[in-house]
Amino acid sequence: MASRPFRWYLRAQLGILLLPAGLCLFGEALSRRILQSLGKDGGPWFWYGTLSLVCINAGVGLMIESGLLRGYPRSKAD
Repeated sequence: MASRPFRWYLRAQLGILLLPAGLCLFGEALSRRILQSLGKDGGPWFWYGTLSLVCINAGVGLMIESGLLRGYPRSKAD
């Protein structure tokens, strides 16, 4: 029974960490794309943007799946 709260906590925390990491990667991709459109060498913005979308979606999905807004899901026996 102790593994259920640990799994819940791990998923919730992983979701909380992935969402801002994805947002940071999105900002990096956006700045690289703007630099490239100005004629400077911006670097590989496409892969940063793709990775950022993966991280954002995974973070939101893990937070929703864990029920982070409701807290630890109680069993019906409680």
